Amino acid sequence: MKQIFLYASCCLLITAGVGCNKYLDKEPDNRAKVNTPEKVSQLLGTAYPQSNYQAFAETMSDNVADLGSGGSDNVIHDPFYFIDTKENQQDSPESYWYGCYTAIAAANQALQTIGKADNPNDYIAQKGEALVARAYAHFMLVNFFSKFYDVATAATDAGIPYVTQPENVFIRQYERKTVQYVYDMIEKDLLEGIPLIKDNVYDVPKYHFNKAAAYAFACRYYLFKKDYAKVVQYADLAVPGNNFVTNLRGWNTTYKNITDVTELFKIYAKASENANLLIVETQSLWARYYYSSRYGVDANKQNLIFPRPDRLTGGNFAFSQYSLGDNKLIPKIDEYFVKVSVNAEIGYPYVMVPLFSVEEVLFNRAEAYTYLNNTAGAVADLNTYASARITNYSATTHSITEAKINTTFGTTAIKDGLIQAILYYKRAEFIHEGLRWFDILRYKLPVVHTASPTVPGGTGTVIATLAADDLRKVIQIPPSTSLAGLAPNPR
Repeated sequence: MKQIFLYASCCLLITAGVGCNKYLDKEPDNRAKVNTPEKVSQLLGTAYPQSNYQAFAETMSDNVADLGSGGSDNVIHDPFYFIDTKENQQDSPESYWYGCYTAIAAANQALQTIGKADNPNDYIAQKGEALVARAYAHFMLVNFFSKFYDVATAATDAGIPYVTQPENVFIRQYERKTVQYVYDMIEKDLLEGIPLIKDNVYDVPKYHFNKAAAYAFACRYYLFKKDYAKVVQYADLAVPGNNFVTNLRGWNTTYKNITDVTELFKIYAKASENANLLIVETQSLWARYYYSSRYGVDANKQNLIFPRPDRLTGGNFAFSQYSLGDNKLIPKIDEYFVKVSVNAEIGYPYVMVPLFSVEEVLFNRAEAYTYLNNTAGAVADLNTYASARITNYSATTHSITEAKINTTFGTTAIKDGLIQAILYYKRAEFIHEGLRWFDILRYKLPVVHTASPTVPGGTGTVIATLAADDLRKVIQIPPSTSLAGLAPNPR
């Protein structure tokens, strides 16, 4: 097994804007001060990847086309063309890799502090959060940078280093190990951490792994592992009492009454939005890229993803849809800009990202019901979703049935039709957010990037493709880590 220097770059250990020497000079003193539950809680605020995956995940997906004009920075251009990018700036895969391991380092430091405390029982909630946060960062890493989990090959597929100790040396050796090993470690941390989490520790629980968010994470984890009974179990815990209707985003109710688009941008990732279970702050330009990039949602993609009428209900989607030039968008990715000083004209752009939502939990349960042959449950979940997404929804007029599903998708087996229906609605729901990429990986879907009708003479021209089992679906590890000894992913 190859051994590697995981922390080949100091940027893996630090947050943006802090130099290596400055960090190494201060780090021992800062850590010595983390000696109370409150201070560990503050440290855990950095135990979440503060880099954004949405830009590269969305741009690699089949949600985008070449519009012919607009921004084409390499951080967006390279994922669209499935190029192993050398970019390491914000919104790049390398930035996300380092953001995850920075978060892991914070979680490990918290766990070490708790382990050395004279009163460890006072830190139970913090320990739970640290374990689940550590599991989450590794989970995202292994799903982006390793072959997607397949029980038949996971024991031999190359994983990513699962780090459980804080960094007290600048360079340390690690093993990459296997996808199965990483998944097993994720499950171990997750199951140990969930019972310890307490929602009353924080003023704003949605900025930390609260109970509902941890259950939603478990729901996604077991969906990816295809352990469908546990998907249902954790979905029901995440949204107790089957109370989905009142906790889905109100696109056809409260959102529909908001006429100021700037307010729509702001509300989507707010902690006060019931649908958001966990929100993280990321340094990112995605709020600008997603409506100004050359590679985005064009009219053809809009009509495919948001057909009028909706293919299943016959009604119209209530999503508020806008255009900026040839880019089509839903107002959901908002930027807030932090100046470096009060009078400065420069600063850092940030995007708040909902990492888990009630909508995802509902879709996960519907998919699990499908594979558990609970067709009625899956159809009921789809109707719950439609009731919050179709304008002037009427159960009499818009109800989804097995017959409608099979007719719409040309299927004879209801299981096949249900999966297509779930993926169809998920694609619309999570547009711009990058989650479509995981469905492409899970179902080995091909991706074809074409030119938009706005490109002279290029309408429908195929620009780049990914086959179902294309090796480029596994994002290449950062070059800096590869140079330090980590074997690159095959191409």
